[in-house]
Formats: sequence, C-alpha cells, structure tokens
Amino acid sequence: MTLDRRQFLAATAGGSLSLLGLPRLAQAQTLVEQTRVLCGFPAGGTTDAVSRRVGERLRGSFAKISLVENKPGVGGRLAVEELKRSAPDGTTMLLSPASPITLYPHIYKSLSYGINDFIPVSTACSINFALAVGPAVPDSVKTLKDFLAWAKANPSKASYATPGAGTPNHFVAALLAKESGVDLNHVPYRGSAPGVQDLVGGQIAAMSSPIGDHLPYIKNGKVRVLATSGAQRSRFLPDVPTYAEQGFKSLVMQEWYGFFLPLKTPAEVVNRAAAAIKAAVSTQDTIDAFAQLGLEAGANTPEDIARAVREENAAWGPIVKKVGFTPEA
Repeated sequence: MTLDRRQFLAATAGGSLSLLGLPRLAQAQTLVEQTRVLCGFPAGGTTDAVSRRVGERLRGSFAKISLVENKPGVGGRLAVEELKRSAPDGTTMLLSPASPITLYPHIYKSLSYGINDFIPVSTACSINFALAVGPAVPDSVKTLKDFLAWAKANPSKASYATPGAGTPNHFVAALLAKESGVDLNHVPYRGSAPGVQDLVGGQIAAMSSPIGDHLPYIKNGKVRVLATSGAQRSRFLPDVPTYAEQGFKSLVMQEWYGFFLPLKTPAEVVNRAAAAIKAAVSTQDTIDAFAQLGLEAGANTPEDIARAVREENAAWGPIVKKVGFTPEA
C-alpha cells in the first residue's frame, strides 16, 4: 500500500499510525511459508523456463519462499504423481503442459492418476505447434502440399521427429499422415533439443514440435516452417499458413501450460495462488520473456482451467483412437 504525504498525515493525526501495518501484516500471515513448484521436465527446457519465470514471482505474493524442483521422467508423469502424494496446503504445486493431465489417461492403462485427482489453478501460457523441414528436404519444397508430394515420392526419406511418442506434437503429425494418406515415419526423441539438432543437421526430414523450437533457425534459413497448428496464424510466424488453411480442418491444436494443486487444497489457498499467478504472467517482462520462446502469456480462473481440462480430456479420446497409438507403438 502506498500513501502520499497528506494520507500519511491524516492517518497519524488521529493516532492511527499502527493501523497502516495491518494490511501488510494480514498478507504476511496468509503467505505460505514455502512452496515448491514441481516441473516434470529437465532444466533448460520450455516447461522449466515457465516454471522458473512464474515460480520466482510467487515469492512474496503467495509464499515467503518459492522454489522450483525438477522431477523429470516418463513424459512429466513423475511430477504429476508427486503432486498427488503431496499435502493439500499450498506447499506444493505443479506447472505442467496440459497433456500429462488431459491426454495421458487415454494412453497409459496403468496411469496412477486421473483428471479428478487435482485442483486446476490457472494457465500460465499457451503454444502452437509447427511442422518444419530442414536441409534433408529440397529447397523446392515450399508448402505443406509440396512436402506431402515429396514424402510420397521418397518414402524412405519421409521421416519426422517429435519431442516424444504420445505427445500432442506426435498426434498432429500422425493425423496429418492419416488424413493425407501419405506414410510418414515417426522418430521420437527425448525432448525437443536433440530432434532440432538432427533436423538442422539434415539427419531427419521434418519435425513436429512447438513453434519456439524453430524460431532461432528460421532467419538463417536452416529450417522452413510449412504449417502451424492454431486456429489462426501465429503472431510469431504470420506468413506461415495453418494446417486448417491448407485443407486439414481437424488439425487445430494448442497446448497450454497450467498450475495445479493437490486435491482438497482449501479454496482460499487456490484463489490466492490463482491471483498470484495472474499477477506474475501479466507483467510485461514475463510477456516478453515468453514471446522469446514462442509462448503466449495468459492466466485464467480456476473454474476456466477446470473446464478446459474436462473438455480437452473428452476431445483426446477420439483422436487417440483414430491414430491407433499405444505406448508400445
């Protein structure tokens, strides 16, 4: 709370100076002593960057101390399972892409959690996917139609990388292959970085992954993005048409990153966390930092993100069935 000189004098004139400290004291009493933000992916990746950018800004607004704990493994599942075991008191929260919560229940039969095992708090940002080609594909391939024609004529070379099997990036490209009738060989990697390296190095023809993976390589001509997965063109690649614009109407997909708390966390704690997250992602420095990664910053309410979880979980079922994916595939 900020007081100008007249407010200060008015407050002190009646002997009420001590009252000025009450809002700060009340805030201090409601802060969680320490919270850890679980991140299910290694340090240095996009999820880690989002976790740290927002997690650091929860210090003083939601918790006295806020720390990020990387708990990578099995596509983010280890961190989700850790959240499920955690106390419902605000001392542990999770920052995760939506897919480990909304998609994985349709893929892993032995999954130890479901969408109703957590309290969604707020989104932090969203991202679209891109299909990019590298030097293994001739310069004459300028469009998605060109790529599919080239892939059909060169089946032994028609490979595409993703950051992992069973990820949304995988399903975008798998649906493209299914709907175009062109066989595309999926090569899953453990994360984006090694896949991008092989794409740029010409070891693999194409890659389906978040837009941000490709932004550093577009200007120097090492990769060409042929399509993006949003409902509209990405502001980061305004000259690149969407899949839908190029005839694939069902290939409209977007991933969001969201915060979750353990089930039975009190509503008052959930609402304070949501307010702190919204404040963190609304700052211009966070918006700019996310944009460097191809991310659109944006928070919503616990009710809105809970609705998104239910809707996306319902939508993934038919897609997984259509592609015919199993973890062993």
